[in-house]
Amino acid sequence: MVSAKTTIINPMGMHMRPAQLFVKTITPFGCDVTVIANGREINARSIMNLMAACIKQGTEIEICCNGSNEADCLKAAVALVESGLGE
Repeated sequence: MVSAKTTIINPMGMHMRPAQLFVKTITPFGCDVTVIANGREINARSIMNLMAACIKQGTEIEICCNGSNEADCLKAAVALVESGLGE
């Protein structure tokens, strides 16, 4: 398992479009992905779970990847978050 902490920088936080883009980005990788935010563990393969977590701008999250291609998945997920989740 690999993990990294990063901060949500886009102004609207993890709403529908960023959640959809996050899931789309991690889907090709064959590993489990969990986001830890506000003390909760969230299945990052679920758009609805990411949106329901109410992750706002400035929130520090930890992305945890476990399985095949975990390092590549983590790198892609962190890069996406640090780029502003497409916004």
